[in-house]
Amino acid sequence: MKETIYTKNAPMPVGPYSQAVKANGFLYCSGMIAINPENNVFLNGSIEEQTRQVMKNIEALLKASGYSFNDVIKTTCFLDDMGNFSIFNEIYATYFTSKPARSCVEAKLPKGAKVEVEIVAYKN
Repeated sequence: MKETIYTKNAPMPVGPYSQAVKANGFLYCSGMIAINPENNVFLNGSIEEQTRQVMKNIEALLKASGYSFNDVIKTTCFLDDMGNFSIFNEIYATYFTSKPARSCVEAKLPKGAKVEVEIVAYKN
């Protein structure tokens, strides 16, 4: 069974995709950038500010789906500058304490974002 997830506590999609999809115990969340869901405005701040907003957005999706950070089994992280890796990693580590599998690459991101993170979570 497949369920599309939407919550007002995370940014609404700006294209033909879902915030998240739940299927057979898995939760697949679209990439999150630092958009404040209260006003749908992109937070054009520091890597620290953007990373914290991204984590809040992910947390909202997890919560709306009945999952938590401990259920995350894989993350894909995109940074606009690998020079920010250690700062990003320091904040990331406070949220993903269960240490899911991860990829992290440098990429040009939408809206000039410094960070984007997508996740896969699993629950029996």
